[in-house]
Amino acid sequence: MSEYTKTVFQQLHKENYLIIVATGRHHLDALPIVESLGCPVYLVTSNGARIHSPTKELLYSFDIKNDAIKSVLDLDIDPEFTTVLFKEEVWQTNKENKKLNSFQTVINYPPEIVDFKFVEDLSAIKLFFTHDSHQKLVELRDRILVDHSDDFSHAFSLPFCLEFMDKSVDKSVAILKILEKENFTFEETLSFGDGFNDEKMLIATGKALIMENAVESLKSKLSHLEVISTNDNDGVAKYLSQKILKTAVPVVD
Repeated sequence: MSEYTKTVFQQLHKENYLIIVATGRHHLDALPIVESLGCPVYLVTSNGARIHSPTKELLYSFDIKNDAIKSVLDLDIDPEFTTVLFKEEVWQTNKENKKLNSFQTVINYPPEIVDFKFVEDLSAIKLFFTHDSHQKLVELRDRILVDHSDDFSHAFSLPFCLEFMDKSVDKSVAILKILEKENFTFEETLSFGDGFNDEKMLIATGKALIMENAVESLKSKLSHLEVISTNDNDGVAKYLSQKILKTAVPVVD
C-alpha cells in the first residue's frame, strides 16, 4: 500500500467511516499489512473464517472439520499440486513453494512441510491448492465437488489459487456480522474487489467496484459493475478521494 493510500484511509477514519479489510490471507499474515494503514479497521481473514476487531480481539472463528479435509486428501491428489492447510499458528504444506512464500512481506506465519498421511489433526481454517495451470485447478475443483459440494464453499482468489472453506464461510457473511454489530446495512456499504472470493461481497453491497487488475472472467460475470484503476495505480484510494472525500487526486509526472 502506498503512502497516498494510507493517507486516504486515515482521513476516512477521521470522518468516522467504518473500514473493513476482507482478505483470503491468514490473520497472522494480514495483520502487519493492515497495521501499516495507520488507522483502526475490522479485519476479515481466510475469506471469512476469522473476524478480528480494530483492537485485534478475535470476534469470530470457524474451522473445517478434520473428517471433511481427510476425505478430500484421500482422493490421492497429484503431488504436482501444492496443498496447504491454514492452521492457527502455521500453514502446513506438502512442499516448498517460493511463489507462495513471496506473498509474505513479514514472516509472521511460517510454513511447515509435512506428509499429510501422517498428520493426525487435519482440521484447518482453510484448505488451499495452487498450480501454475488454472485449468488443472478447475479440474481438481470439479473432482472435489463431486462428493463435497455440500461441505465446502470455494473460490479462486487468483487464477492459480483454489481455496476451500466451510460451507458457512464467505467474506459477505463475515462482513454482515460486522455491519450488524455496528448498526449498518449492506445498502450503506461501498466495496472493492478483484478476485472470485470477492464475488458475493460485490453482489451484496450497496455500491461495488471491480479493480482493473481483476481476472477478465470476473469482470464479465459482473459486467454491470464499474471498473476502476488497478491496485498498483492506487485505484481504490483515488476513487475514495474523489467520490467520498471530494478531494483532488495528486498528479504524478
